[in-house]
Amino acid sequence: MILPVTLTMAAAAAVLNLWLAMRIVPGRMRGKIMLGDGGDQAMFARQRAHANYTEYAPFVVLLIGAIELAGGSPTWLWVAGATFVLSRVAHGLGMTRPAPNPLRAGGAMLTWVILALLAGWALAIAYGAAAHPATDTIQLMPARAAQR
Repeated sequence: MILPVTLTMAAAAAVLNLWLAMRIVPGRMRGKIMLGDGGDQAMFARQRAHANYTEYAPFVVLLIGAIELAGGSPTWLWVAGATFVLSRVAHGLGMTRPAPNPLRAGGAMLTWVILALLAGWALAIAYGAAAHPATDTIQLMPARAAQR
């Protein structure tokens, strides 16, 4: 089964991860910093933006995949995924600006909202499915292979 929303969001998450990581490299080269932030506040902010992103992205992509696999609305998954990506771009840009700023705060808040909504949606599917057993099944391997 192809999961177009999940595959697209996973690809977008990977590109965003690369962008956040690559923003760190010039500071490392300029400051000859091989490990840590070298006391450079801009380096610290960029590292935290990247680290913070890696704390949230796996959960969001995993939830999108599970919800899509369970038959969740592709339209709402597209909206949630696109909102997550935009929120993390805003947060990444906001981390390198003086705090407080609307990019950082808005990016963080939208991330939390998306994560909470996806978690709630996943729970609703899981416990709604228990109350109403599905008639469809997912075949993990062809029937012939299972008989061998």
